[in-house]
Amino acid sequence: MTWAAALVLLVFIALTSLALEQAFQASARSAREERLLGQLYLLMAAADADEEGLTLPRDLAEARFSLPGSGLYAQVADAKGDPVWRSASALGQDVPFDDRLGPGVRRFHEARDAEGRAYFVEGFGVTWSIGPLPRGYTFSVAEDLGPYQEELARFRVSLFGWLGAMSLLLLVALLVALRWGLAPLRRVADEVAAVEAGRQERLRGIYPAELGALTENLNALLAHEAARQARLGNALADLAHSLKTPLAVMRGALGKGGGPPVEGPPQNPSLKEAMEEQIRHMDDIVTYQLERARGRPAATLSRPIPLGPTVERLLASLTKLHAGRAVGVERDLDPGLSFRGAEGDLLEVVGNLLDNAFKWCQSRIRIGARRESGLVVLWVEDDGPGITAEQARGLGERGARVDLTAPGHGIGLAVAREICEAYGGDLTIARSALGGTLVRVRLGA
Repeated sequence: MTWAAALVLLVFIALTSLALEQAFQASARSAREERLLGQLYLLMAAADADEEGLTLPRDLAEARFSLPGSGLYAQVADAKGDPVWRSASALGQDVPFDDRLGPGVRRFHEARDAEGRAYFVEGFGVTWSIGPLPRGYTFSVAEDLGPYQEELARFRVSLFGWLGAMSLLLLVALLVALRWGLAPLRRVADEVAAVEAGRQERLRGIYPAELGALTENLNALLAHEAARQARLGNALADLAHSLKTPLAVMRGALGKGGGPPVEGPPQNPSLKEAMEEQIRHMDDIVTYQLERARGRPAATLSRPIPLGPTVERLLASLTKLHAGRAVGVERDLDPGLSFRGAEGDLLEVVGNLLDNAFKWCQSRIRIGARRESGLVVLWVEDDGPGITAEQARGLGERGARVDLTAPGHGIGLAVAREICEAYGGDLTIARSALGGTLVRVRLGA
């Protein structure tokens, strides 16, 4: 808006200066034409006629006619164009006078001499009755254009100076008005940034009517999101509590609940193993479905979650879980990298990738993360047996597994892929430079 206003102002000032200059030039030219015509009338009034022709007095009313090189010159020519009188100021000057004009003809124009000097020339043709035959004469007055051009130059300097100063004042006033008018938008942006950072829960500012609908709708959206999260949190707590009891009973029936086994018929070992497997399966399904039911807040309205501490927390847990193996973990994480979204989603994605890497690696794992094109790009690779390209294409499907003898249900990568897609990203699987598998995910940053 500032550049557009400055451009419009520049064009307006240029056109205005051109119009004013043309008007001043026309006025100055017209004034000189009238002044030279007045000098012609004075010459004709001072002329005296006799049978020998016209004579003019030595001293004229205009003193510049008597001063050589004064810039004002006069001449009277006969019908043949021969000069019969010249002013003293024209001595030694090659002035381009008019010398043949018909009776009653008046002419005003610009002319140049042999050296290129410019003049305003005013000529007038008259018929003078001297004796029985009238005689024709051409009265001509010329003025040097130097003073006229200097006057135009002074006017241009003055005009451009005043218009330039006025344009700067107008531009400053326009910038002040724009800044004042757009200040509510900047306040809205600052408050939205504060909401994103978690410093406040809603927009508190008082805004003009033009922004009232926007801020009210944003506050309504934030309030609705907070209420929905509260309802879902309560529902999840109730559901978790209601599921906890039957699962505890089932584990007690198997002697796995931390308390005395529930009395009942003798346990069949194969049946007991199948029940344990199904209970673990039920835990995975319930966890995943509750995570889906919880929903995901808009990334731009979420608190930024530091990526480094989250990764370190997961690595600490998995290192304890696999304490019997000497697994080295290499880290290549950009410091200060953060993720906007639900913390559970980040834990689910990174946890599944690291869990698979610990499960299949031999002794090395490498995890890295970068910010690329507005997304968080995270990868985990290991030195395990790896997978083929055909296996990699189907591994992200729900329930797909490479080794059916290993523990698991084939849900982890599918969950990670769905979470990535929900945040506008993706999940890819490839061969790692370490010899095993490379899993790369992209998440909204």
